[in-house]
Amino acid sequence: MCGRYALYSPADAIADLFGVTIESEDLAPRYNAAPMQWLPVIRRRPSGERVLHTLRWGLLPSWAKDETIAARLINARAETLAEKPAFRAAYRARRCIIPADGFYEWAKRPDGKQPYFIHVPDGAILAFAGLWERWPRPADTEVIDSFTIVTTEANHRIQRLHDRMPVILAPRVVDVWLDPATDPARLSELLIPCPEERLAIHPVSRAVGNVRNECPELIAAVADADVDSAA
Repeated sequence: MCGRYALYSPADAIADLFGVTIESEDLAPRYNAAPMQWLPVIRRRPSGERVLHTLRWGLLPSWAKDETIAARLINARAETLAEKPAFRAAYRARRCIIPADGFYEWAKRPDGKQPYFIHVPDGAILAFAGLWERWPRPADTEVIDSFTIVTTEANHRIQRLHDRMPVILAPRVVDVWLDPATDPARLSELLIPCPEERLAIHPVSRAVGNVRNECPELIAAVADADVDSAA
């Protein structure tokens, strides 16, 4: 599962790495991105142009009767994307990239849950595989574009925290994922755990558990006697 992440890299760094046109004004640094918030997402136009918009985290399938389902669809399991009614249409034609600087997972402890920040040591921006949908609200026809993060089985290190992790795509295959013409067999090859050696893990403040907290200190390492055994 991925239920919280961070994106604090500047907009120009995102644009340069992914070759996108920025079409959103709400790109303030986020250290505690949470479900049901509006967050930056990269999509591909039919022309091939990549654009970055803000979408709401929590997928709303086109057939949803109301918005309550979104909170249950913040993640989509890679193994069943082609089968689940909530995801299969988007998997075929509406794939996206969620840029992130890292994500959080929690380890259970006798005194509560300890959060960890998972990121690339050199500060590289990650590309989470995602799906998006467009949903018109029946009451007033307001259109909501929403997204979900695709997850796969966790690599060995992250399994000590959680059995799932986001699908993290290498920059060279971003357009393969975004292209609606990509063969499904090729897509399935991308839905694998990120290699352990690419990621670093360190314990952080439990303040990240409160969605109202939003500051750089949330990603700072803290002392944790159990960090080696947990991660």
